[in-house]
Amino acid sequence: MISGDKVRLKYRDKEIELVECRSFFSRFKGFMLCRDINKALLFKRCNSIHTFFMLENIDVILCNEDNVILYYYKDMGPNRVILPKKGVTRVYEVPRLYFGEVMINEKLEVKWWMLQY
Repeated sequence: MISGDKVRLKYRDKEIELVECRSFFSRFKGFMLCRDINKALLFKRCNSIHTFFMLENIDVILCNEDNVILYYYKDMGPNRVILPKKGVTRVYEVPRLYFGEVMINEKLEVKWWMLQY
């Protein structure tokens, strides 16, 4: 992702702002100690997560390299762990129940475009 890009995560007819966590600190922090979550986070090269120090429940979507949904954890509370899952290369954390019911084997879409100045 390039500076000035706007990135969105789309599932069915709903979209949300998407931020990729690349640095050690952003991957470590995620949504820890955050309230009023209003965006989604992407963790590439990741197949497990924890929700220690989370203040709100989230939905967790685990996908393969093609963004096909392999696992879905709905309304996941604090102090939980998702152990490594085979075939998973991307983890999306989204606000609780944002997409409603998510179906396994469907595909998430990442949309990005350059902002016009």
